[in-house]
Amino acid sequence: MEKAQSWKIGIVGVGRMGANMALRLHETGHRVVSVFDQHRKAAEEVAFGTGATVAQTLGEVASRSDLVLTVVGTDREMESLFAKSGDSLLENAAGRIFVNCATVSPDLHVEIERRANALGAESLEASMASSIPQARAGTLYLMVGGKQAVLERIRPVLEDLSASLRWVGPAGQAAKLKALVNMVMNINTAGLAEGLGLAQALGLDLSMVREVFSQTGAASRVLETDGADMQEREHDVYFSAAHAAKDSHIALDLASKVGLGLPLAQATARQYDRMIEMGLGEIDKSGVSELTFLSRRGGPSTTGTRES
Repeated sequence: MEKAQSWKIGIVGVGRMGANMALRLHETGHRVVSVFDQHRKAAEEVAFGTGATVAQTLGEVASRSDLVLTVVGTDREMESLFAKSGDSLLENAAGRIFVNCATVSPDLHVEIERRANALGAESLEASMASSIPQARAGTLYLMVGGKQAVLERIRPVLEDLSASLRWVGPAGQAAKLKALVNMVMNINTAGLAEGLGLAQALGLDLSMVREVFSQTGAASRVLETDGADMQEREHDVYFSAAHAAKDSHIALDLASKVGLGLPLAQATARQYDRMIEMGLGEIDKSGVSELTFLSRRGGPSTTGTRES
C-alpha cells in the first residue's frame, strides 16, 4: 500500500458530509490540496480549514489531485462531474483514482468506472451508511465497490474516514447494498412515525412509549436516532426527506428490474414524495412524523439546511 501522506487529495462536493470528511482527512495528516463546490462560500470555508486551494473548475481538481473524492447527492449531479464533454473530472484523468461517495444508481457507478478506465484512471464507489457526526469523527461505515486492488492502494485514506470498511464486489454492487440499507431504514422511519403518531392519538405518554419500544420488539436503530426528534418536532437535517425519497426510488427501480414487488417500500416512497410536495423535502427524514400526528397541522418547527 502507498503511504497515506503520498496522496494529493481533491474533494468535490463540500456540503455537510464532504466538508467534515475534508476536515477529518486534514486532521489525520492527509494532503487535501483542492476543493470544489457549486456553492463557492462552502468551498472557501473548507479550504480555509484544510489549506486547500478552491478550484475554479472540475478539470482543475483533477489536474491538482491524484485521488479525488466526490460527495454529491443525485444521479444528475454525479453524471455532470464525469461528463463526456465540457468541464469534467475526466479532463486530466489519466493516473487518477476517483472515489465516489454518493448514493446513486448502481448502473451509473458502472458507467463512471468504464469512462475512467478508458482514460487510464480508476474509479471506486464508497457508499456511506452513516451521517454527519461520523464523517467528522472518522467513523463512517463504508461499503466499497470496484476493483479490490484499487481499494488496497488507497486503503489508508479510507480507513482514516471509517470505523468499518467493507469491500462488497465489482462496480455497482456497493451501491445496490446501500440502496437496500436506506430502503429498510426509510421503512423503519416511516413505521416509527406511524407508531408514535397513533400513540399520541390514543393519549399515551410518548416518552413512556419510546422507552417501552426500546425494550421490546419495536426497538430499532431508527428509534435511537429519530424517536426523540419525532416527539419534540426537532427536524434539523442529518438525512433529508428528499434524499430518503430519492433512495427509496433507487431501490424500487432495482426491484422492478428483477420483477419483485415491494409494497412497504412503495408506501414509504409515497410518504417521502408527499413531504417534497408539501415543501418539507429539505428537513430531516424524521419529519415524516409531521404526516402521522393528528395534532400537527402547521408544519414542522425546524427547517432543514443544505446537504451533499
